[in-house]
Amino acid sequence: MADLSIDIRDLVKYRGGTLAVDHLSLEVRRGEFFSILGPSGCGKTSTLRLLAGFDEPDGGDILIEGRSMRAVPPHLRPVNMVFQSYALFPHLTVYQNLAFGLEMRRLPGPEIRSRVAKVLDMVKLAGKEQRVPSQISGGETQRVALGRALVNQPAVLLLDEPLGALDQQLRQDMQVELKTIQEEVGVTFLLVTHHQEEALTLSDRLAVMDRGRVLQVGTPQEIYESPASPFVAQFIGTSNQVRATLESSDGRYGLVRAVEDSGLPVMKVCPPDGARAGGSLILVLRPEQLRLSHEAHVDGFDNAVPARIQKALYSGKETHYLLHVGEATTWNVKVANAHRDQQRFRAGETVYVRWNAEDVRVLTA
Repeated sequence: MADLSIDIRDLVKYRGGTLAVDHLSLEVRRGEFFSILGPSGCGKTSTLRLLAGFDEPDGGDILIEGRSMRAVPPHLRPVNMVFQSYALFPHLTVYQNLAFGLEMRRLPGPEIRSRVAKVLDMVKLAGKEQRVPSQISGGETQRVALGRALVNQPAVLLLDEPLGALDQQLRQDMQVELKTIQEEVGVTFLLVTHHQEEALTLSDRLAVMDRGRVLQVGTPQEIYESPASPFVAQFIGTSNQVRATLESSDGRYGLVRAVEDSGLPVMKVCPPDGARAGGSLILVLRPEQLRLSHEAHVDGFDNAVPARIQKALYSGKETHYLLHVGEATTWNVKVANAHRDQQRFRAGETVYVRWNAEDVRVLTA
């Protein structure tokens, strides 16, 4: 398709006797910020190396800008890569690091100077071009690595955990800068990361991988609010999961009973299409969608489950409560500290966890 920057077709890669990439198919649109997210060993780095040409696939094909990459070596692919280690030349200045690839291609001097000047301004390093990497900060070093990749004007920029070496505050600042730069240059960015918040913040769309396979592709909102499986629900953010049996349904709403915890009451949910009485379901309750109260029944809520607070952890913008629910279940509830007079709860207190049927994602087990 003409609007695709990357088209991965039934890609297979073995490492020893392990299937690292398991018949993976994936499409990335031109100009998109796309992320591949998953735990260590899920196959995301193997996929990135196959895209870059560092490894050869055992099956399938990769098309970049409509062209098959079979037998195309890394230096002839229309991609550049930013590594977590940055891999800058420590003895070269910022300017020389940026110009190095252009000089190797023997571009005319005026064009090299023009491109480097444009990139220096883009990554906010104008005035620091004569410094060596040891004379600039970690965030500036990251910008040099990004600029060195962009100065070659690739069709696709591959990013391998590019913010992993930065502290939390700088990492958050660089997320905003990275997204701004991507929108400015219009280049397709493909990010590989295990950092959920980073992927949600930066991506137009993302793919969640596990054991060499893509489990779900969608926008950050789709992935977070409508996870396709219990693994995606648990890996992206935090969720309370309850295995339950559907007792009855009127087509829109249903009543379910927990399988593993008889201390939980019957709960009202919106069952998935095709669910029948007696069927096994998994309820996915996000901590921020739950509400706490000392009252068992309050107008506007479909469910109220008794619980006892084990811990209350204050983190500034929110309070994280760990609750003992039912006979042996621990739930997480997060309450935003939006107002100074926000009701607070203490460890040992008995409360009710309340929510509406529409607030819960229900999956077929």
